[in-house]
Amino acid sequence: MNSPNAETANYIITYYSNLLTDNERQALQHCRSTIKLEDDIDGKRTKMYYKTGWLSADPNILGLLENGYEQFAANCAARILNENPNGVYLNNCPVCGRLARTPYAKQCKWCGHNWR
Repeated sequence: MNSPNAETANYIITYYSNLLTDNERQALQHCRSTIKLEDDIDGKRTKMYYKTGWLSADPNILGLLENGYEQFAANCAARILNENPNGVYLNNCPVCGRLARTPYAKQCKWCGHNWR
């Protein structure tokens, strides 16, 4: 299967995060935490994040992120789609075919079509 685009990958990670592995979950938490710590000048919050487990020093976790978040998300989404082809519902608009905002949306955010 081809690697999903960034929009689809983020949709899958957001709405089907229960299908992530433990390592993928930790890598996602690490990535999100590093964004929050960009302004941590003195490093106090960074130390706290390591202590609480929001940041990881595990090479297996960091290895998942070595090619950047976009590649990580695409890899996770591709794995989820391969392992759970019937467990992921991609809610595409019946008119324009674009991905809706959520799996339960009934209005397209792109063309405005309602399919109630």
